[in-house]
Amino acid sequence: MIAVGTTSVRSLESAAQAAKNDLIEPFFDDTQIFIYPGFQYKVVDALVTNFHLPESTLIMLVSAFAGYQHTMNAYKAAVEEKYRFFSYGDAMFITYNPQAINERVGE
Repeated sequence: MIAVGTTSVRSLESAAQAAKNDLIEPFFDDTQIFIYPGFQYKVVDALVTNFHLPESTLIMLVSAFAGYQHTMNAYKAAVEEKYRFFSYGDAMFITYNPQAINERVGE
């Protein structure tokens, strides 16, 4: 499943947590999900999102998805190439890194 935007990631993963089996069904609810490194993704396989502010909860979500080091390398390259950041900036396509859940931040 490809999520477009971090809000979609939060919604889809919240729906997966609420599901009684492996099938996500339509439902209406608020989400309090906070995704940070170590989070176990259940349904999102890829993500399209922009480059977020450093030290934000959104970059934490991306780090949990791609892995901290991969995320920092992407951001370093984006700065070097003068990519535009934040809401109206450049976007990236990220595939899920299953090793990200075992990665410690800063390693």
